[in-house]
Amino acid sequence: MLGVTLTLAGLFSVVVAQVPGFEGCPDVETISTFDVENYMGKWYEQYRYFMIFEAGGKCVTANYSLNNDETVKVVNAQVNSLLGFPSQIEGSARIVDPKDPGKLAVKFPVSPFEGSYWILDTDYDSYAAVWSCQSLLVANTQFAWILTREQNPPQDVIEKAKDAFKKNSISVDLFLKTNQENC
Repeated sequence: MLGVTLTLAGLFSVVVAQVPGFEGCPDVETISTFDVENYMGKWYEQYRYFMIFEAGGKCVTANYSLNNDETVKVVNAQVNSLLGFPSQIEGSARIVDPKDPGKLAVKFPVSPFEGSYWILDTDYDSYAAVWSCQSLLVANTQFAWILTREQNPPQDVIEKAKDAFKKNSISVDLFLKTNQENC
């Protein structure tokens, strides 16, 4: 029963469309020279599209490390802003096609499906612009993140990440600021 509940919870988080769109997922350009080893380490979430599974979260981080099988261990963590307790989830990611290394697939235990994790741009040292889209018949659901190496980066770093979204005609107006204070 718990497995069914977790599966339904995972499906619900996709179906309630974090940011819905019409038709299939749009074509976007990912980073063509993505170097997975340089991407490893801790990232701080600065902005995101609304996500039901992050509701009420602050101090959100993502930590990436290489597994022995060439996949990436993904540990996402946050603190509940109302009750103050931390939580985290562990998953894995893999490069889907070595010819297009900026397109990864990520899987977490709460869902039977892999999701897309596409790196639009990164300089590895200060920012990453990450986007995901899932086609749902005649619609799609999109996720987007601006990640930074610093917990409180300068605004020019955020603007570089936003430029990657603008270049791909992905709205930056839908971003919500992630609280990184008092972590």
